[in-house]
Amino acid sequence: MKLGIEGKNVLVTGGSHGIGRSIALALADEGCNVAICARDEKKLWEVEAELEAKGVKTKAIIADVRTLSDIEAAIQSTCQALGTIHILVNNVGGGGRWGSENPIETHDDVWQDIYNKNALAAVRFTMRAIPIMQKQKWGRVVTISSIHGLEGGGRPWFNMAKSAEISLMKTLAMNADFARDGITFNSVAPGGIMISGTGWEEEQEKNREKFKEVIDSLPLGRLGTPEEVANVVAFLCSEKASLVSGAAIPVDGAESRRF
Repeated sequence: MKLGIEGKNVLVTGGSHGIGRSIALALADEGCNVAICARDEKKLWEVEAELEAKGVKTKAIIADVRTLSDIEAAIQSTCQALGTIHILVNNVGGGGRWGSENPIETHDDVWQDIYNKNALAAVRFTMRAIPIMQKQKWGRVVTISSIHGLEGGGRPWFNMAKSAEISLMKTLAMNADFARDGITFNSVAPGGIMISGTGWEEEQEKNREKFKEVIDSLPLGRLGTPEEVANVVAFLCSEKASLVSGAAIPVDGAESRRF
């Protein structure tokens, strides 16, 4: 399917690994020019090379999204390299396994760090991208949340941050000024996704029998892939999804229990 976004300029936060990498590559396949930001220099350069091989303009930016100056620099570097920002994907985040299983034993720093890395980073990037999109009368903002932002379960600091991201997208989508400037805001809520280095391999090694039970309990009998999430994100960024705004779309193989 031709998504109608060839030549659009994209910034993917946390774009050096996992879901962010797959989103960057999927949008490059659609002919988008792609900037990615992350902290890991080695992975950034590797993904930048993958993007360049697709024949699009690229920009890799070293940034710690918990630092406001790095966020502002990432926005500025993207605009300098690509000209503007049509599409923002707030992918950076994580922390679902941080802290203790007992919330009382979890230090305030964990709550704050996870909120900053997820929800506050999405706020800061989005607030700086909206005026750029308003000038061109077109924009797409997609934030990668989690099924734990849609329902109970998981660790409360992570759920709280992910719920905040979904609330942010819905509330901004309802703003008539932004909507009539052609900007849409949506959330994608992945379920269990097999991403190297995010803990699934560790859980498998720790207790293979229990890990198998968890996987067998999923309707599909498997974890999802980053590419499956990226496919949904690419559609939401497209001209084809012009009426989809304020949605929170689970990509979880029916893992979650909400309607």
